[in-house]
Amino acid sequence: MSKLRTDDGQLLFETSEDVKVVTSFDQMGLKEDLLRGIYAYNFEKPSAIQQRAIMPIIKGRDVIAQAQSGTGKTATFSIGVLQTIDTSRRQTQALILSPTRELAQQIQSVVLALGDHMNVLCHACIGGTSVGEDIRKLDHGVHVVSGTPGRVFDMIRRRNLQTREIKMLVLDEADEMLSKGFKDQIYDVYRFLPPSTQVVILSATLPHDVLDMTSKFMNEPIRVLVKRDEITLEGIKQFFVAVEKEEWKFDTLCDLYDTLIITQAVIFCNTKRKVDWLTEKMREANFTVASMHGEMPQKERDAIMQEFRQGASRVLITTDVWARGIDVQQVSLVINYDLPLNRENYIHRIGRSGRFGRKGVEPLSTAINFVKNDDVSILRDIEQYYSTQIDEMPMNVADMI
Repeated sequence: MSKLRTDDGQLLFETSEDVKVVTSFDQMGLKEDLLRGIYAYNFEKPSAIQQRAIMPIIKGRDVIAQAQSGTGKTATFSIGVLQTIDTSRRQTQALILSPTRELAQQIQSVVLALGDHMNVLCHACIGGTSVGEDIRKLDHGVHVVSGTPGRVFDMIRRRNLQTREIKMLVLDEADEMLSKGFKDQIYDVYRFLPPSTQVVILSATLPHDVLDMTSKFMNEPIRVLVKRDEITLEGIKQFFVAVEKEEWKFDTLCDLYDTLIITQAVIFCNTKRKVDWLTEKMREANFTVASMHGEMPQKERDAIMQEFRQGASRVLITTDVWARGIDVQQVSLVINYDLPLNRENYIHRIGRSGRFGRKGVEPLSTAINFVKNDDVSILRDIEQYYSTQIDEMPMNVADMI
């Protein structure tokens, strides 16, 4: 075991053997065209997870990597994938699975951006889109598929997605991928892959039961883990607003609205019904908001994401479908209208803002939690779980954002 400690003795990384720390992209022996893509994407130096996990991935080892949202996990496996594939052969050689369609599309865009000088073909294979288009793209041949498990399995079953040349399977947000909802679909896909397929799994949170499950399909994986209590919320100011009862939340949000539109804000609710209800109430009160959840048609979800990324809409009300991995650089305020139902999602939600590694992208970020009287114990539980402190919101919160 090698352990990396900070100056005050905090354990940051625990790795399963002496994983070499490589502190610059130039020292990783990457293809010239890939290196050009990395620097063109505005990365300067690798993040902690990238310094430890890229090399084992490139060497063909199975890897379990855990790091906080926003620390560059997507680029970690994207660089590993791009270094490993042979772009002169138009066959699918890497398969990346994630829990939401938006995340699969975002990963596709990162792979394409980093592989911009390599002529890489990467297709997003996701539900809610045209099956015919998927078939056409896959029959034409792509190097990398980034998709959601259901549609990917459908394409494998129809034999449009050929698996015999696949060298690497990546599971992003693995804790969710290996939970009840997706577990069977992942196994269905895994059964069709060559036995020698390298497996890389990543997440901000990896509970023990998920880690135990990985032994079924991983071969002596290298583990790069951030201990849970060091999954820091550093750089994110966290506050709570005491609202005695549910009905008071709406007025509180209206009072905060001017603060929200200073930058871009995401407001999380626990149910799709609540998202629809809150969106309607805000609009009735003449506030401009956008909203998104998993039951909307994919075209509509795409359009809303596009507008929000471009800054055309500034306040987005959503469910946890948006909590994992979606990276919109300008978001600097997250509001938990409802506290998350499970504490793991707290870090996924508030980690939407303040993300690692690209020049000129250093938004300070703020999270505001609406806490009813009967939510106090949930808030305390979150504080304890992440060894963090959530203070009451000061009057001048607008000055901090």
